[in-house]
Amino acid sequence: MAAPTQALKTLLIVEDNDVAREGLSVLLRRHGYRVAPVANGEEALSYLRDRHPPDLILLDMLMPVLDGWHFLERLRQEVATPLPPVVITTGTILSREWARAHGCAGFIRKPIEVDALLEEIARCLDG
Repeated sequence: MAAPTQALKTLLIVEDNDVAREGLSVLLRRHGYRVAPVANGEEALSYLRDRHPPDLILLDMLMPVLDGWHFLERLRQEVATPLPPVVITTGTILSREWARAHGCAGFIRKPIEVDALLEEIARCLDG
């Protein structure tokens, strides 16, 4: 069961794969988080401009329309600070060091392991 403080946390899930996005949404809701799923970086920027900011962003890097690299650039230009922590989720050759060097709070390799994901989210929300 989720800790009571988690129930107040909103996670923006930026993932183009419908099945992965829905799976992450269901999993994270079961662990007490509110989720806002979007399909690409452009939808994520619209969400961030129009709504209360999430507590954390889970960001896939390989997406159509606006990928993770371009999303990170535009995020810093277009969205008011303070920015929520960003956790990169990718199966590419990127690393935790790359994510840190680009201002991201966390990194999860795909395929995603549930325990590692939950630990990384908790660590980034506490940090």
